[in-house]
Amino acid sequence: MISPDSPIAALMGGGKPSKRRKIVEGLGLTTVGDLLNHFPRRYLKTGELTTVDELHEGEALTVIGEIASSKACTYEDRRTNRTAYRLDVVLQTNGPSLRMSFFSKQLRIANWNASRLAVGKLGVFSGQVARFGGNWQLTNPNLLLFGGTPEEDEEARTMRENLGGLFPIYPLTKGLDTWDLQRTITFARTVLDDVPDLIPESIRTQRGLVDAHTALNWIHAPADYAQVGAARKHLRYSEALVTQLVLARRRAFFRQIGGQPRVGLPVGSEGGDGAKRGALDIFDERLPWPLTQGQREISDTVFAEMARSWPMHRLLQGEVGSGKTVVAVRAMLRVVDSGGQAVLLAPTEVLSQQHYRSITALLGDLASGGMLGGSEAGTKVTLLTGSMPKSQRRTALLDIASGDAGVVIGTHALLEDHVNFADLGLVVVDEQHRFGVEQRSALADKALTPPHVLVMTATPIPRTVAMTVFGDLEISTLSELPAGRAPIQTNVVPLLDQPNWLPRVWQRVREEVDKGHQVYVVCPRITGDEAESGDIEVLDHDTEGNLITVHGKLAAVTEVAVALYDGALAGLEMGVLHGRLGAEEKDKTMRAFVAGDLDVLVSTTVIEVGVDVANATVMVLLDADRFGVSQLHQLRGRVGRGGLPGLCLLVTHTEVDSPGRARLNAVAATTDGFELSRIDLEMRREGDVLGASQSGGRTRLQNLRVLRDEATIVAAREDAEALLGADPRLVGAPALAAAVDEMEHSGHSGFMEKS
Repeated sequence: MISPDSPIAALMGGGKPSKRRKIVEGLGLTTVGDLLNHFPRRYLKTGELTTVDELHEGEALTVIGEIASSKACTYEDRRTNRTAYRLDVVLQTNGPSLRMSFFSKQLRIANWNASRLAVGKLGVFSGQVARFGGNWQLTNPNLLLFGGTPEEDEEARTMRENLGGLFPIYPLTKGLDTWDLQRTITFARTVLDDVPDLIPESIRTQRGLVDAHTALNWIHAPADYAQVGAARKHLRYSEALVTQLVLARRRAFFRQIGGQPRVGLPVGSEGGDGAKRGALDIFDERLPWPLTQGQREISDTVFAEMARSWPMHRLLQGEVGSGKTVVAVRAMLRVVDSGGQAVLLAPTEVLSQQHYRSITALLGDLASGGMLGGSEAGTKVTLLTGSMPKSQRRTALLDIASGDAGVVIGTHALLEDHVNFADLGLVVVDEQHRFGVEQRSALADKALTPPHVLVMTATPIPRTVAMTVFGDLEISTLSELPAGRAPIQTNVVPLLDQPNWLPRVWQRVREEVDKGHQVYVVCPRITGDEAESGDIEVLDHDTEGNLITVHGKLAAVTEVAVALYDGALAGLEMGVLHGRLGAEEKDKTMRAFVAGDLDVLVSTTVIEVGVDVANATVMVLLDADRFGVSQLHQLRGRVGRGGLPGLCLLVTHTEVDSPGRARLNAVAATTDGFELSRIDLEMRREGDVLGASQSGGRTRLQNLRVLRDEATIVAAREDAEALLGADPRLVGAPALAAAVDEMEHSGHSGFMEKS
């Protein structure tokens, strides 16, 4: 009995072990179900010749072709000194013709080849393209003739008889061709006893979906593209439904577990004259600028959810500089007013120190609770990082454990076992995409009761991506920018086309410094010690020794800083910042830049998030094509933060039609982070965002595309909520329940947590 859980060996018991190993190890397919869920990437129409636009030496090619000529000849085999036979065939496609040669030592086989490959025969031909004597050849071809032959084997006959109007072409691995998969999958479909249908019949009818067995047959052996479309509709919906059920279960779980309401001042506080005032009220009074409407609305939502008897789980996303931190600070103060503690987890020491400085400055005497000169309504703000001196670290740990520190800010050091909280009420995770669910949970587990959770990202996420990736969180979006944010002009500096533009870049930097402003110069690596593809040995300079280009070599902080200091930017106060510096040196450098003691900061992407220097107006990104779209948008957001117009220069050596140049042009064309996130996703596809590299396994969204399939995802989310509302354990849909359990209890849902 063959079922989806049967090992592939059950299908290929008598087959070649090497082929079975290629399927199992090369493609990562172990069961019959895995095999049947390995879907074709494209199809060839069996009723017409395949259009071939151009051929490339060494490429694997599968085409529908017609035998245009067939010529038999004899020759002397020099190894055996015997007569041998060769059949030279010309295969006609809708494009270039291909030559094929079939060799044999026996006349009987030569005659058989000549008979089956007669002029006019149609079939599928697969092999490697080669160039010989000015002609294109298909070497070592596999073939399946549509008319069949009396001598064809059982597998070939089964495959041909099950072939529809389209021939499937599968994703392959080295040493395996589409023939092997086609034969194995065709055999599997004929012997499979049952195909479990995950989608309940009522939903299939409502959504106009075919059943699972039909979808499987139509995806692997379709008669036409209409059947392919119907099969894909079923498969995409099925995947969306399982994913949304997992996420809906998590939302339901969060609603069921108990949590402590955080309502602000303790019950019994009275209003009116002489009433005790909380830190939040005082903070709001002192804010030097009005909250935006979005900040007020989201804060009200957060406060309402923190007042419930179950924990809040909310994602706050917004543009760079949209004011997410103020929303988070207000939520933390609400918890402090409730007698609890709030923690902010940041991915880097630079960002955590920046948060510590900015939040302390915002709070003023509210950050000195219990100390001389501190506000009675205030609390202590404590920083904890991994590289702090032991004495400072010990003091911070005591403040956290005793509850004296109502607001705690730190890096991964907060996750260590010996970090204990007195009453943790709110976990804020900044730059959520830098953390996995395990880290978020490790911090939440330090609370006496499940804490409220607010995760933030400045990398805007399209609605359907957020629904799929962060579907266990409620989502808030800050779309407006606070007053004082100036426009940022972005220009591509294409040195391959205009090599003389780089001196103008450094001249523009000097002009900005002369106005009293500051500049970032960002490089993709720290030093030039490690060789990179395309590197040359030295930086180029002009006749006066000024750095004019980094052509051929990725810009490195240490080299660029020296070259600029000695050349184009000589006389300016410069600093260097990168991840290999010690914590004290990094903090000292950032403090100097914030204070205006440095004109230019040459840095890696450690300044990508959280760094807020109002006087910085220009950012020069060297080898900008080495950064992703979202990263470029984040980096650009470091300038124009103080009401002064910003300028971002994207320096590149890429060719005009390269993917790297396309990314840079996209960033230069708009400052809308949500539009850029869509462009980024379309360029990279979900495999990079939600794929194996994110979760540590091979599972990814196989059929869904979160931008293309928005309607499917929305429909699946609605149906998931309705199904769980009527049948929380999915007793009436056992196959669906099993699929949901498998995703929940395996590592396969990691992609939804670690994007």
